[in-house]
Amino acid sequence: MKYKFAVLYALVLSCILSVSEAKAQDVLTLEDAVKIALEKNFDIKLVANDLEINVNNVNRANAGMLPSVTGNLTQSNTIENSFQNRENGTVVERNWAKGSNLNYGVSLNWTVFDGFGMFARYDQLKELQKLGEANLQQTVLGRVGDVISTYYNLVQQQQQLQALDTTMNISRLRVQTAQNRFEIGKAARLEVLNAQVDFNTDTTSMLRQQELYLNTQTLLNELLGRDVNLRFRVVDGITIDEQLAIADLSAKALQQNPSLQAAVINKRVAELDLKQVKANRMPTLSVNTGYNFRRAESALGFSTLSTNDGLNYGVSASVNVFNGFLQRRNEQNAAISIKSAELDYERLTQNLNAQLAIAHQTYLTSLSLVKLEEKNQQIAKQNLEITLEKYRLGSIAPIEFRDAQQNFVNATVRFSTAQYQAKLAEVSLKEIAGVLNF
Repeated sequence: MKYKFAVLYALVLSCILSVSEAKAQDVLTLEDAVKIALEKNFDIKLVANDLEINVNNVNRANAGMLPSVTGNLTQSNTIENSFQNRENGTVVERNWAKGSNLNYGVSLNWTVFDGFGMFARYDQLKELQKLGEANLQQTVLGRVGDVISTYYNLVQQQQQLQALDTTMNISRLRVQTAQNRFEIGKAARLEVLNAQVDFNTDTTSMLRQQELYLNTQTLLNELLGRDVNLRFRVVDGITIDEQLAIADLSAKALQQNPSLQAAVINKRVAELDLKQVKANRMPTLSVNTGYNFRRAESALGFSTLSTNDGLNYGVSASVNVFNGFLQRRNEQNAAISIKSAELDYERLTQNLNAQLAIAHQTYLTSLSLVKLEEKNQQIAKQNLEITLEKYRLGSIAPIEFRDAQQNFVNATVRFSTAQYQAKLAEVSLKEIAGVLNF
């Protein structure tokens, strides 16, 4: 009875220490982790910057719809020696004669018609913005999925640490009990040594698990874009959504999966490319106008100073008559690009359905394993309690007690691992369907 009380006391003490450690470290919830990742993850920031560029590019000037206005200024000077023999017999000679020319003005050029190519370019810029939004959504889903997976990996490791901590306390008491029995002559020295070896083995397992736990914390901090040396705790349980149906996920995936959305947008971009190519068959019409001022000064000549200024305006038109059949070839290539975009959409749809089918089967199997391992863990716990009592009475060999102890730890580890694998399957399904949340 004293032995059982000591075991219970050690377990309670372990729980108290765990609670004290939890208070010493902040508990990071999954919601907070996702929020931090959305704000600080570097991959998300980089793709968001690309989207911002796409948004800035959506303007009529970038599509060629607006006129261009150019200002120009030219000023040149000369110093030269000159000799002139005019028809009337006059000879004019200048040494180091200075001259200057000044031109400045402003001009406007506006393409008012190019076969509707400018409208196709403007629509294409809008589609590229949508493509950037789809890429950002894909990146967000991927990084949030990574955060959730890593977070629950920490949860299962934390559960395994608790199981190892429990078995270490039991092994510590076993060493003490064996030592007490040896001192009163009821046990051999070999029993003490075996108990000490098992305790050292449990200590090694605990240290390895702590190393893995801390390294996984570092990986999560990296995903969150914050100090990788921050230490924290996570929640204790894993909640699994057991209501995911393949039919609903398939329907949502066709509408919300970012990869499929990007494939649809790429097809639209290819169609607008074809419109721009066909626009080259049409004439291009431009209008232009401008104001110019010119001043010329020379020390030698019939006119030593002249100025003029005024407006100019006009219309220009051009049409592609023949360019070596390049127009037809370009149209054919653009049409092939549209077919390729359609094939890519079909390929992605098939791949998506295959991923959903595989992930859903893994999900169903994982749910079954969770229930099975939960029962195994309960049985192993009962077996350990019975074995503890028999060990106290001395009616069971130490090796049998060790087996029961190891079975409990292994069953606990398998149960936490099964929960984690089921959560990974759930996250994978929701990520494919584009409905991942926390």
